[in-house]
Amino acid sequence: MKKVIMIKIPGCPYCANARKAISFLKEEERYRDVEVEEIDETTQPELAAPYGKDYYYVPSLFIGGKKYFEAKPGMDYDTIEKAVKDVFEEALKA
Repeated sequence: MKKVIMIKIPGCPYCANARKAISFLKEEERYRDVEVEEIDETTQPELAAPYGKDYYYVPSLFIGGKKYFEAKPGMDYDTIEKAVKDVFEEALKA
């Protein structure tokens, strides 16, 4: 299983939806052990820097340095939840 990196910023409604989706999905046995590391772009710029050239919007989700999801303005919760689920599925691949 691979670790998911989530780049976020405080007060971002899309980040809040991604965190809600992560919590919801982790209630399922299949996704319970998926590790998600959250990096706050504003307080941890040194950790976010390696990903900076690969995203513009947050949240952005990466596995092994590759971007698998980047939220866009106007995305609703259901769209974000589906995207997070797809990223979790990718993380489960050996």
